[in-house]
Amino acid sequence: MSNIMASVDQRTQLVGENRLELLMFKLSSRHTFALNVFKVREVITVPKIHQMPGSHANVNGVMNYRGESIPLIDLNWAIKMKAREDYEPQNVIITEYNRSVQGFLIGPIMSIVNTSWSDIQPPPSEVGKNHYLTAITRISVEDKEQLVEIIDVEKVLSEIIKYDTSISDELLDDEVKEHLKGKKVLVVDDSATARWQVRDTLKQLGIEIIEQKDGLKALKLLKSWAAEGKVINDEILMMFTDAEMPEMDGYRLTAEVRDDPDLSDLFIALNTSLSGRFNEAMVEKVGCNRFISKFQPDRLVEVVQDRMREVLEGK
Repeated sequence: MSNIMASVDQRTQLVGENRLELLMFKLSSRHTFALNVFKVREVITVPKIHQMPGSHANVNGVMNYRGESIPLIDLNWAIKMKAREDYEPQNVIITEYNRSVQGFLIGPIMSIVNTSWSDIQPPPSEVGKNHYLTAITRISVEDKEQLVEIIDVEKVLSEIIKYDTSISDELLDDEVKEHLKGKKVLVVDDSATARWQVRDTLKQLGIEIIEQKDGLKALKLLKSWAAEGKVINDEILMMFTDAEMPEMDGYRLTAEVRDDPDLSDLFIALNTSLSGRFNEAMVEKVGCNRFISKFQPDRLVEVVQDRMREVLEGK
């Protein structure tokens, strides 16, 4: 099963190219689901599961993974799919999200496909706000086009783990905080869960948040300001961007901003749930100013305060 995974080097080459690899799989329905391979550590068959009394309803138990106990989440149940009576999970996807490792119980693995973020679209607005998807796409498999649904893992995890948006008192710089009141920060993320986490954290500093759901929309907004003759650093203090987003990912967004002389000075922090082991390569390649691994309220505030200090010092 491990042979299905692409090498780290190969995957790193996708950074900045607006491309991604999707691991496609089935749950208990005919639907085809997917996760970004970049967040997948390994795919294994279902191991021995140790039950944990009192655990969350979506957690089947824990398993031993390379000497570490990690939770096993029934993905079919977590996204509220009605299970067939004959459905039995066959595999476990070991993933790393938000600095934690977890396993997702799934059905059969289909394949890995290399595609472009430009071919990934947000879910139709008509489906409402209670779905568990960040995006959809169409993939041709054996000459048949299939609709593939990309799961919002951050939403799945947020329903199991309570994320605290409180800020450590000792971190706050009262002088800098005073200057932050009324400042605007652009937050670009396809996950509504991730956006509210950042919004609820930074509003405690009096910061106004401008939200965009993908990199392309954010780039169009930035360019529209420039076309109106506005100075980008007068409009917003900085931008937080996710890495993975429909139509244009955060890497390409950053590269496009750096290539535009009207936008190139914008302070950009990559705020992503991707594994920490790829951080240096990503940040260096695309030209981000800072990297933050989700979800860390104190780190968000630290970056914002540091940026404000730079502005006050005229840098």
